[in-house]
Amino acid sequence: MTLWHWLFPLVGYLLGSLAFAVWLPRCVAGVDIRTSGSGHAGATNTMRHIGWGWGLVVFALDVLKGYVAVAVAQAAGAGPLIVALTAAAAVAGHIWPVFAGFRGGMGNAPTFGALLAVSPLGALLAVGWLIAWVLLLHHTARGNALAAATAWALFWAVGLTGAPLAVAIALAPVVTLRFAQDWQRQYRELWLDRPAREPDEGRTPPS
Repeated sequence: MTLWHWLFPLVGYLLGSLAFAVWLPRCVAGVDIRTSGSGHAGATNTMRHIGWGWGLVVFALDVLKGYVAVAVAQAAGAGPLIVALTAAAAVAGHIWPVFAGFRGGMGNAPTFGALLAVSPLGALLAVGWLIAWVLLLHHTARGNALAAATAWALFWAVGLTGAPLAVAIALAPVVTLRFAQDWQRQYRELWLDRPAREPDEGRTPPS
């Protein structure tokens, strides 16, 4: 590891700050998606405002931000510490983008991209881990927070060490902090956030 390797976290942050979910809806429909819907600058809110196609484009670009930042650091011979810090910086840039007034998304897409760069198996395990937590809690924000906080333990348990483990540890506080800010919020438009059984509206309860 050389001194210039320490520039990679800065590059990662700048890549993460490319706010596609802010810019594309503004160009396509003249809207700032941070002012309505969930208020998050991410793929899901993009889909809500300008359609599934554009939402998928935003998702792919956001995944690439995390992937490219980490892959470039690895290709340059950076060690696990620098790779992990670069991953965390890319996700932090997505959440608090310098190019969009520090109001961005939640970080899931670049997190997936960063994990995909260091371990495709780890990325898939993280997705499964997240789904399990959300299904258990029926609460997206809490499920994401707890999945991010504990994914490193899952990696360690299945033998994913080195860079994958370092990245999971570095991402934990960043992603957990962002979702913890929505701890009391339920995204009612997402079926996973709905109770297992909701009462029928307008029906008189039995006496």
